[in-house]
Amino acid sequence: MIRLRSRKLCKSSSNVSSGSGRGGDDKSYKAGGEIEWELRPGGMLVQKRENGASVREEMITVRVSTVSHWHDISIEATSTFGELKMILSMVTTLEPRAQRLLFRGKEREDDDFLHMIGVKDMDKVLLLEDPAIKERKSHALARNQAIGNPCHTITV
Repeated sequence: MIRLRSRKLCKSSSNVSSGSGRGGDDKSYKAGGEIEWELRPGGMLVQKRENGASVREEMITVRVSTVSHWHDISIEATSTFGELKMILSMVTTLEPRAQRLLFRGKEREDDDFLHMIGVKDMDKVLLLEDPAIKERKSHALARNQAIGNPCHTITV
């Protein structure tokens, strides 16, 4: 049997003022003596940065290759493949649900984070059109052409 103890994630004000080696001017403590925490995309709980506005997210450039073209996309490293698909939909006019993104030979899900999968600056991602959606488009196009050009005409 394993027992888990829950630990309090904030320091009480008495510990802050007692001079526990941290000093009273440490900016990670709020006025009430609590530490602010944030949950990172990977699920890690870390101490919140004091000036989050000045800390900018790392931007990476991903080279997305289609069959005949390639696009260099600048995106935050902590973005998801779904967000990358949204940007690609503006560049390629291919709907996000019709896109299949492959990185290192595997198709990636929309909720996979780029940095968690290992996508780094100037890495290559392959963009393919979903074959099922491509087939549906070709059938719809054939149907529209058949309606617009009837095979036989009746003359009176």
